[in-house]
Amino acid sequence: MRCFLGVDVGGTKTAAAVVDACGRVLLSSVVATPARLGGAAVLEAAGAGAALTLERARAEGLRPEACGAGVAGVIGPDGVVTSATEALPGWAGVDVRSGLAAATGLPVRVVNDVHALALGEARFGAAADARSVLVVAVGTGVGGAFVHDRRLVAGRSGTAGSIGHTPVAGREGRRCPCGAEDHLEAYASGPAIVSRYAARGGQGERLEDVVAAAGRGDDAARTVLVEAGTLIGQVVAGAANLLDPHAIVLGGGVLHAGAHLLDPLRRALMAHTLPGPRAAPVSATAPLPHGNVVGAASLVMDGIDL
Repeated sequence: MRCFLGVDVGGTKTAAAVVDACGRVLLSSVVATPARLGGAAVLEAAGAGAALTLERARAEGLRPEACGAGVAGVIGPDGVVTSATEALPGWAGVDVRSGLAAATGLPVRVVNDVHALALGEARFGAAADARSVLVVAVGTGVGGAFVHDRRLVAGRSGTAGSIGHTPVAGREGRRCPCGAEDHLEAYASGPAIVSRYAARGGQGERLEDVVAAAGRGDDAARTVLVEAGTLIGQVVAGAANLLDPHAIVLGGGVLHAGAHLLDPLRRALMAHTLPGPRAAPVSATAPLPHGNVVGAASLVMDGIDL
């Protein structure tokens, strides 16, 4: 059986999995990402998790051919992190490809984590029948990707799809994790929503607390969720008008916030897309199981040019 190793390095957890050519996860492991210990520690943990998963696979008679990795940050064509937000201190400059190659002995290809997720959705998930797909993931951060004919459009430097760093005009001067002010991520990510609720006197440390408060009729909670949903819808509409995708896939934990966020998101998306992009199907439910590691593995399913 042909199979591949997929690795997903995020700000809170690092996962590794062996995936077959049909996108099925055969075995997997998850460890906490030691983000506060710096980039070298994060890479060491990812390499150890990948090596352990590979060892388990070989003990079961599986022989992964190559390793694909989706990791947080902007990733250059050489597999080096060119920039990252403060969620992973010291991550910029880390040579992820070389580190994982040394840990696994496999050929490795590395892209941004949302880029990897988009490849998985385009090949096996909600957009498997679409020629092109715009994927937007809203969670701890806000990321995006565009895939055409199963090929990732990463841009010259790997920055393409950074939809969370779209400026939103006329806002509050909130600082984005990238260091700039008034980017979408500063208003619509999970931590940003919690922070904006706290600034209005709300109590709670998690997005779920804000959602629960909104359900009880808390005006501040409802306001920050409606504003976040509206901004997401507006920015996704702008991207859809620019790219005219055959399908749009929305994912990430923030989209589990319910109607207070999703309803204004959908209204803004419909209000601001042109007629052509407005006809593209939008999926915001049933994300691809193990989507990030499956997408990472799919990076190398058609071969790898090192």
